[in-house]
Amino acid sequence: MSQHELVLDTGQGNAAFSEGRRRRSRLGLVVTGVVGGSLVALYAVAAPFVAPALRRVCLPFVPATTAQVENVLRVLRTRTGTLVDIGSGDGRIVIAAAKCGFQASGLELNPWLVWYSRYKAWREGVHRSTSFHISDLWKVGGSRLVERIQASFAQYSNVVIFGVPQMMDQLEVKLANELPSSAKVVACRFPFPTWVPESTEGEGIDTVWVYDTKIFHSDLHRKTDKT
Repeated sequence: MSQHELVLDTGQGNAAFSEGRRRRSRLGLVVTGVVGGSLVALYAVAAPFVAPALRRVCLPFVPATTAQVENVLRVLRTRTGTLVDIGSGDGRIVIAAAKCGFQASGLELNPWLVWYSRYKAWREGVHRSTSFHISDLWKVGGSRLVERIQASFAQYSNVVIFGVPQMMDQLEVKLANELPSSAKVVACRFPFPTWVPESTEGEGIDTVWVYDTKIFHSDLHRKTDKT
């Protein structure tokens, strides 16, 4: 091989090596961008699910079982009017209630679940008799971080709640103050701490407790008179 050919061969080898490095660099940037974008997307999807668990009162998303939905509808079978599901999750209670003739609403903190519920209601053909709201019942108030319920329930004649024990005592007082005397309250998974249910349906985790507003209105008046 002549010196000239050796120089050409070496130059081509260096050029090929440089081009290979540039390609690897570009590939590395693409991979980094894809991984970074995936992590951002994953955080965006997961954050609304994780954030409620970081609150002082944790209300995680646990889908209602088929038996729970059936039990709720069974205890409300003679009822009509408006219905609200507190912590409506993926909307299955609201959609099932709308199919039974209720004008049903869902209150849910997780926006992804609210949008999914709206899509499900449209797909099931009950979007005109349902509504879903991104609603945080628990707000930070004052320097002592006291949580308080913001939404009013005066417009509803039927209330369904999938709560946790930490919130039931506060919700008990609010519902007693705001609901009309003809309303019914159905608690799923956990009963209210002081109210006495008029009936129950189901067993185990599928148990629902039914409360008559007239009873806890009178209880509230007795407590007020004592104070």
